[in-house]
Amino acid sequence: MDAKTFDKSKLPSRHVTEGPTRAPHRSYYYAMGLEEEHIHRPFVGVVSCWNEAAPCNIALMRQAQAAKIGVDEGGGTPREFCTITVTDGIAMGHQGMKASLVSREVIADSIELTMRGHCYDALVGIAGCDKSLPGIMMAMLRLNVPSVFMYGGSILPGRFKGRDVTIVDVFEGVGMHSSGKMSDEELHELECVACPSAGACGGQFTANTMACVSEAIGLALPGSAGAPAPFESRDSYATESGRAVMHLLARGIRPRDICTREAFENAAVIVAATGGSTNAALHLPAMAHEAGIDFDLFDVAEIFKKTPYIADLKPGGKYVAKDVFDIGGVPQILKALMDGGLLHGDCITATGLTMKQNLEKVKFNADQDVVYPVSNPITPTGGVVGLKGTLAPDGAIVKVAGLKKLQFSGPARIFDCEEDAFAAVDAGQYNEGDVIVIRYEGPIGGPGMREMLSTTAALYGQGAGEKVALITDGRFSGGTRGFCIGHVGPEAAVGGPIGLIKDGDIISIDAVKGTLDVELREAELAERKKNWKAPANPYQSGAIRKYAQLVGPASKGAVTHAGGKAEVVCYADI
Repeated sequence: MDAKTFDKSKLPSRHVTEGPTRAPHRSYYYAMGLEEEHIHRPFVGVVSCWNEAAPCNIALMRQAQAAKIGVDEGGGTPREFCTITVTDGIAMGHQGMKASLVSREVIADSIELTMRGHCYDALVGIAGCDKSLPGIMMAMLRLNVPSVFMYGGSILPGRFKGRDVTIVDVFEGVGMHSSGKMSDEELHELECVACPSAGACGGQFTANTMACVSEAIGLALPGSAGAPAPFESRDSYATESGRAVMHLLARGIRPRDICTREAFENAAVIVAATGGSTNAALHLPAMAHEAGIDFDLFDVAEIFKKTPYIADLKPGGKYVAKDVFDIGGVPQILKALMDGGLLHGDCITATGLTMKQNLEKVKFNADQDVVYPVSNPITPTGGVVGLKGTLAPDGAIVKVAGLKKLQFSGPARIFDCEEDAFAAVDAGQYNEGDVIVIRYEGPIGGPGMREMLSTTAALYGQGAGEKVALITDGRFSGGTRGFCIGHVGPEAAVGGPIGLIKDGDIISIDAVKGTLDVELREAELAERKKNWKAPANPYQSGAIRKYAQLVGPASKGAVTHAGGKAEVVCYADI
């Protein structure tokens, strides 16, 4: 394939490379060492979230270089750029977490602006940490230029006292330490060995959940999500991703051709089947919003309700992402789901082939216990469940993978921010049977909808992980385990029921029926609302304030703009 294959007169980059009026623009490209042939090829943005904030991102620039080789070999001219990412493991447990979900929007916006400003024709995106995966895929769907996504790979598991460990073991170690179950020396030893390489958190937390989504929804090449970050085979996948985007460009296949309603259903299926992160119920609606598809929390929950749990992965199970790679990668999970009749096989993917065609030569590996066939699931219903009721009229979400009991009822113990809840948990100031409520942590009230891993992991480390429940209008890490309900809506900051309840009110949770209720009469809630007043928000400037002014409800993805339905002119068609 060469430049003659592509008709530049129909591509966005014609605005910066073609004709006498673009001589000034071309002079910049000559200044960077491009030859005339390369200037008249399609321009392909190659974006990564490389930074030195955490191991999730440190290997991404290396993979971006490999992707550029593939673009060049496919007849395109790669144009590399980086965008931000906020790494949740570093941001967790303090005010920094307010920046996490906001960063998803900044990632999508910054990619859009870079692509628009320089008129790139296609996009390869490489992501490492939690919000960068949906952020990049949101940008792909928003711009709708031919695109291929690639995950930067997971971290290798650490070893502690003869067992595999992940970062969540360290967070839970903090709880064990506070309750006298782990010494200073043991905690230090654990923190030194838990993260032995580059790569994103190793369990089926948010990064690996969204990596599975990238293959299931069709934006990533089959198998590309599997290899750990240090493995050189990742570079081969990156090169193939670069070649693949040129094939998509030649054939005119765009992200919205790939990410249909049925593809989003495939994505929700793999989240439930793997006991994935509850954050997927936030990110899938946000991605669908970019494509102009209605797919909210309740649509996701309907898929979750009928999907069996088949992958025995941490935090609810035994294994980590490398174990999935060792038995054949994400295609093994997809093959099991396809054989079980749970996927739409006719969805087109980044290969240019359908999901069914991609999986035709994949043989399910029966000699392993990481992924089970649909006919013999770990549990017959999914690892993630949607909830609705008097405490959550707009819905909520809970991960049930690994839980022994699915109902809980107890008195509310109210906290108006995570710091206060963590301090109480750290000091053991709660009772078995309590329902700990952390509110004013939603998208608007936080602002930023923080994750609560520090608190939930401390509870688990103290041995109380299933002896208390925790609900919040904020979020939970994909690494959270225990009876933890997030995304409760409407959030407290807009007068939702979670903002009206008091210490001692009885809260009932039923993850079988899918209900979340407070045992109060409707008249009592209405009376309390008359006297309720939103607390003052101290964030009155900067990006956090801007986000709070724009963000919508969690049930629809916590998005900040009108989305694909309101679009008049698609960038890809300029």
